Amino acid sequence: MQLLLVRHALPLRSEPGAGSDPDLSGDGIAQAARLPAALARFPITRLVSSPQRRAQQTAQPVADALGLGVDIDERLAEYDYGLSHYTPIEQASKEDLQRLINGELPGDVDPHAFQARIWAGIEDIVAGSGHDDTIALFSHGGVINAVVHRVMKTERLLSVQVDYAGVTRVLSSRSGRLSVAAINSTEHVWDLLPRNAQW
Repeated sequence: MQLLLVRHALPLRSEPGAGSDPDLSGDGIAQAARLPAALARFPITRLVSSPQRRAQQTAQPVADALGLGVDIDERLAEYDYGLSHYTPIEQASKEDLQRLINGELPGDVDPHAFQARIWAGIEDIVAGSGHDDTIALFSHGGVINAVVHRVMKTERLLSVQVDYAGVTRVLSSRSGRLSVAAINSTEHVWDLLPRNAQW
């Protein structure tokens, strides 16, 4: 079976005290709107989302196109779930950018608990799926990195670039062994990604 790990589209910024669960921005809505066509070649049988709004709103166009519901799994939430605010990476402080470059989670996040939570969710989803199933999981950069880190045994926890609405493909063999087939496919939103503006 295969897992399509889709990072949420670009959200709004939320101010301190407003919580870390903002809606998608206008550009994010445009990014999410391209996902049904981008994922059309995959025989998706189930949609699963993080409980955070930016992930659920990214999943919705695909759900509408396929006529599927979206299952919510709390274990796919980002490490910022429950924090006081959300800042898109393009607006992050130099300190936060350097932390990400170093591949580290914020200091108040337990990396072992974070990874264990995610992996428990992934294992349950894989175990509950048929061999020919394709599951699209709508989640977050940290979560996708944690899966890649576990499967590929990368040196750093945050080791790969994962863009808004980027798709990472993970395959499961009949024995349950996972392998990474593709990381951060973004051709469908290339012109809508902030970091590509320079090109």
